[in-house]
Amino acid sequence: MRSHLRRLAVTAVALLTASSALPAAAAGRPSPPEHPSHGGLSAVIRYTEYGIAHIVAKDYPDLGFGTGWAQAADQVCTLADGFVTVRGDRSRFFGPDAKTDLSLSSASDNLSSDLYFRGVRQAGTVRKLLAAPAPLGPSKDVKDLMRGFAAGYNAWLKQHRITDPACRDAAWVRPVSTLDVAARFYALAVLGGQGGAVDDITSAQPPTGSAARPRNVDAQALITSVRARTADSDMGSNAVAFSGATTANGRGLLLGNPHYPWQGGRRFWQSQETIPGELNVAGGSLLGSPVISIGYNAHVAWSHTVATGVPYNLTRLTLDPADPTVYLVDGERERMTRRTVTVAVKDGTPVTRTQWWTRYGPVVAHSQGNPPLPWTTTTAYAFSDPNATNMRFADTSLDFAKARSTADVLASLDRHQGLPWVNTIAADSSGHTLYTQSQVLPRITDDLVARCSTDLGRQTYPAAGLAVLDGSRGDCAPGSDPDAVQPGIFGPARMPTLKDAPYAENSNNSAWLTNADRPLTGYERIFGTVGTERSLRTRGAIEDVAAMAQRGGLTVRDLQHQEFTDRAPAGELAAADTARACAALPGGTATASDGTRVDVGAACPVLAAWDRTMGTGSRGALLFDRFWRKLTNAVPSGRLWKVPFSTADPVRTPNTLNTGTPAFATALADTVQELRAAGFALDSPLGEHQFVVRDGRRIPVPGGTERLGVWNKVEGVWNAAQGGYADVTTGSSHIQAVGWDGSPCPVARTLLTYSQSSNPDSPHSSDQTRLFSGERWVTARFCEKDILSSPALQVVHVHDR
Repeated sequence: MRSHLRRLAVTAVALLTASSALPAAAAGRPSPPEHPSHGGLSAVIRYTEYGIAHIVAKDYPDLGFGTGWAQAADQVCTLADGFVTVRGDRSRFFGPDAKTDLSLSSASDNLSSDLYFRGVRQAGTVRKLLAAPAPLGPSKDVKDLMRGFAAGYNAWLKQHRITDPACRDAAWVRPVSTLDVAARFYALAVLGGQGGAVDDITSAQPPTGSAARPRNVDAQALITSVRARTADSDMGSNAVAFSGATTANGRGLLLGNPHYPWQGGRRFWQSQETIPGELNVAGGSLLGSPVISIGYNAHVAWSHTVATGVPYNLTRLTLDPADPTVYLVDGERERMTRRTVTVAVKDGTPVTRTQWWTRYGPVVAHSQGNPPLPWTTTTAYAFSDPNATNMRFADTSLDFAKARSTADVLASLDRHQGLPWVNTIAADSSGHTLYTQSQVLPRITDDLVARCSTDLGRQTYPAAGLAVLDGSRGDCAPGSDPDAVQPGIFGPARMPTLKDAPYAENSNNSAWLTNADRPLTGYERIFGTVGTERSLRTRGAIEDVAAMAQRGGLTVRDLQHQEFTDRAPAGELAAADTARACAALPGGTATASDGTRVDVGAACPVLAAWDRTMGTGSRGALLFDRFWRKLTNAVPSGRLWKVPFSTADPVRTPNTLNTGTPAFATALADTVQELRAAGFALDSPLGEHQFVVRDGRRIPVPGGTERLGVWNKVEGVWNAAQGGYADVTTGSSHIQAVGWDGSPCPVARTLLTYSQSSNPDSPHSSDQTRLFSGERWVTARFCEKDILSSPALQVVHVHDR
């Protein structure tokens, strides 16, 4: 039977290879329809171990079809939920007050989400971007992929009964259109901008009564809010590229470790996409996307990390005192545009609200926001997001997939300028490396801020990179670079970029210390900081990769080891001092925050003996983790260390824990009290209390929280009654370690931490999670001989009839 399947696969690929020499089947087709698609599309999907799909098609519409079909097979409920979101139908099916999963926006409830996304659709925003000629709009190939994806998803729905209990027999699982697929891309593009301000956009209303009185914005609260939206809060990532000067064979190496949500619509999904003679790429796609987001081919590998650039700004509007919906620009009155949106509500009457838009973007105001932004009779604030006109993300990624070198990766970024909120790190088979912060940012220079900043902006820009410009002056709008594809953004020449360094690494701090020996400077503040304290994760990563580069002779195996060292930099800096200070406490006791005197003596030797890692078998890791969270919650970073940060030694400072602060003993007592009350031994192996539950069984999870600085980042949900960290929200996701050996087949090891399917009935809902638990990898099958030799090989011919 297996031999028959292999012959079938070879035959299918041969037929597709022959047909690929013919003119593209879609060359004469009309523009994508906005109704469910039926166009005689088909593809061949070969499944290997862990349900990884290898999709072969003769052209882009068919490739999109196969991808949509295969994603639906694994993730139909998650995909359908996202399509409900971008259509603005959540309130209709789930009720207006229910919480969203925050996958596609920051909306706090379904009504807010629907008001925003229905407003976008009603304004024709995505439709207009689809119709725009490339490069402003998507290329024909990308539109064909989107159209094919919609058709493939629809075909799977038509041909299969849904077994996933999350949406079995659900009325909200419906066929989709090309516009729905494109709207999902749009949601991802604005995720760092408008998508993070949805509540403020949909709540903004002209002032009445006491709200009309002039009020100041709390600058510090705004700074805190901006910082909370950056990489270190919800998402992050690590990536490092090593040049041929550091490797065993003179070729490049890349380790990508994105930290993304483990549930919902921002999960990755693994596949290989092949159009013989045109495209051959493997990696992870964000759900709903027909292109590989992070991946590799026979010549180049790339990954992304969430960047520090602030992809939006605020514009202060000076209002006409007689009408708060009229603002002044150079003394001329401009009336705001009303966007009246009606949302259907489950078991209730439809809700109609008005949004207010200006030449600078939507007005943002929220009395309960963080911070509360006022709209008074004299002042309002508009939210400016250049990614609101960016539909170039997919073309950038598609060109990455076809790249033959890091130079080609950079050329794609220069050509499309489509990445909204990430850095790019790449390596190639010739030994080159690349780091670039080529993201879509408003063209706000330090000079423009000096000339046009408001009083509020003079506080927020240096502290957080958020510009607040004076909208009453026409000359205060962001300018344009001659090499920018879109007005009002920075062009490629202004992007912080490092080529061919022995190592290029990013862990979500700014571009400055991408390579500690070749620091990047000279970029505008909106991109990020220079000469400021780095996170513990960045510091630990630089220490690790710099030592690896110095040692040389690197292979893919070294990348695999780095991923699972699970070293906790906070522990290396502070655990020994903590143990000594613990042992010096009079009587071995300390007072907890509730006033209880706690015997902490047993904790001291556990902390001393801890191996400073967050592996599942590490004893003392849980104790230090809980202590460190409590201590850092109580002590500001400026008082945590005795030796302050120094630009002369940015990787090793600050250091030396300040154990003299009263919060130290309190945090230790609270931790011991907490663990004993839960019945947890102070020296319990971490894996007993950091886990996920699959098929009713616990799977131990390695890694650690952002505060500990662990490369293998995992953010657990603490619930002592359920055993400790009983679930994971975000963390290591689609991991890839890639190199080359001179053959046509890249040397790649991958791991999808939460597995390929979210359907608990699927055999691939937890298989890679168990691999992750054991710190084991998938040996990627890229070349035909490897795919066809898979003992798990299954071949499926998919079509839309």
